[in-house]
Amino acid sequence: MQENGIMEQKINYQKRLDELLSGIRESGKTPSLLLHSCCGPCSSYVLDYLTEFFTVTVFYYNPNIYPQEEYEKRLSEQKRLIDEAYNGEDRPAVGLFTLPYDHSEFLDAAKGYEAEPEGGLRCEKCFQLRLDQTAKIAKEQGFDYFGTTLTVSPHKNAMILNRVGHESERLSGTSIWLESDFKKKNGYLRSIEISKEYNLYRQQYCGCEYAR
Repeated sequence: MQENGIMEQKINYQKRLDELLSGIRESGKTPSLLLHSCCGPCSSYVLDYLTEFFTVTVFYYNPNIYPQEEYEKRLSEQKRLIDEAYNGEDRPAVGLFTLPYDHSEFLDAAKGYEAEPEGGLRCEKCFQLRLDQTAKIAKEQGFDYFGTTLTVSPHKNAMILNRVGHESERLSGTSIWLESDFKKKNGYLRSIEISKEYNLYRQQYCGCEYAR
């Protein structure tokens, strides 16, 4: 991939994650993870995967979603998935943290990029907004790691997301960016299966009004 005239080296983020998780398993410790989630369906496989290694709190922060009714619907499904699939006697507990909906935060971040194609610079600005906030909350609340479910989507570029995540890491203090490409190992297909199992609402667009 070429970015601003510079060729970025392709990185196997799944391999890196495998190595990290292997080290965590060998350590016998369970670090804490603040996991930014765009929606219940995308978080489904990721939670199933990561709760074996981390104490996970889902951070639902998506001011890009429009209109607010859509935002609330996705938040409701995120809550329902956590309540039904976790927090029982046979599964690890998963927390949920949110901030008040403020669509103006996204509009400010996307200003000047409204006409960008899907997957372009507007999306990158949106990633930066959400991951910066995740990093800040991770720092404030003392999480060991922070990451996002966004890389499970076949429509999201894992290389861009991980680069942005590392840029956000500067705001996190001691919290470490969790590299990922969750679409690997059939992650996306598994998310569809779990979504069907829990009858989760699967949206037809990423969230913002420019993508509809």
